[in-house]
Amino acid sequence: MDLRVTIVQTELHWQDAEANRKMFAEKLAAANPQTDLIVLPEMFTTGFSMDAAKLAEHPEGETLQWMKEQAANYNAVITGSIIVKENDQYYNRLFWVRPDGSYEHYNKKHLFRMAKEHHTYTSGDERLTVELKGWKVCPLVCYDLRFPVWSRNTSNRYDLLLYVANWPKARGLAWRTLLQARAIENIAYTVGVNRIGTDGNDHPYSGDSAIIHPKGHKLLESSEQEGIHTITLSKQELLDFREAFPAHLDADEFELKD
Repeated sequence: MDLRVTIVQTELHWQDAEANRKMFAEKLAAANPQTDLIVLPEMFTTGFSMDAAKLAEHPEGETLQWMKEQAANYNAVITGSIIVKENDQYYNRLFWVRPDGSYEHYNKKHLFRMAKEHHTYTSGDERLTVELKGWKVCPLVCYDLRFPVWSRNTSNRYDLLLYVANWPKARGLAWRTLLQARAIENIAYTVGVNRIGTDGNDHPYSGDSAIIHPKGHKLLESSEQEGIHTITLSKQELLDFREAFPAHLDADEFELKD
């Protein structure tokens, strides 16, 4: 079965969750996407901030409720990460919210030490694989993109790999290149959703949100333009390519250790 994926690339209001929720709701309403999956950027309510004590929400807080409303409105899964506090620890947490209100979450594993993210947030230790319309999806967050072992598609455990990000313009070449590499090495569709504009720390973002075919070519790239884009992915095309080019059968075995 085909899968319709919608990516939302936009500027963010710095550290203003209410304004960002309103902005995303308005953009989605105007676009009214006919889709199965809506992907928002990393920390889409605040921008990439280390001010977790001020900004963190309860795991069942306003943004999760807002995501449930949006998922129901469009009869689609919606995903993106926000700042949450749980058991006196802060997480950069991605939520995967279904139209019926059920949800899963993934805590970002690789914390960006160059911004001292590891001093503020607690690292996750479990990968997430979710199912949607017969597709298996592995959602990850930003800096995770640089670590191929964490996303390795052992035994074709997923069909779609996605990254939500606040990836600065200065490292745009790495973002574009690694998205293609992850698609090629894992023989999977790969989606990367990044923001544009400038954050409260004066870091500019070039967007470059993209959807990559398992062969590595770009099905969609949005450059620095704001916009909402929907593209349909073919499961049969993926299966046919894996059958014709079963490189996964020759993959090296490895074991992840803490």
